[in-house]
Amino acid sequence: VQRMTKADLARIVYERHGGLSNREAARLVEVIFESIKRRLGDGDKVQITGFGTFLVRHKRERRGRNPQTGEEMLIQPRSSVVFRPSKLFGDARR
Repeated sequence: VQRMTKADLARIVYERHGGLSNREAARLVEVIFESIKRRLGDGDKVQITGFGTFLVRHKRERRGRNPQTGEEMLIQPRSSVVFRPSKLFGDARR
């Protein structure tokens, strides 16, 4: 598994776009991620053509069981971010 950090993305932007400084490239990456987070926080889905779609999935309250004790408990409702790769993204991997 290869990890990629925001710093790695900023370095790639810096290397491929000669007109930006390291600091400007890092700020650009940060602005992009903040924009995506804000839209998801507002309940919108974010579709990046040729890459995929980010959306928030809401899970309702449900009954669960503590695996260590076997005790029944209520699992609180929560939201999670889901990523669906686009068909073009999937085709590029083949």
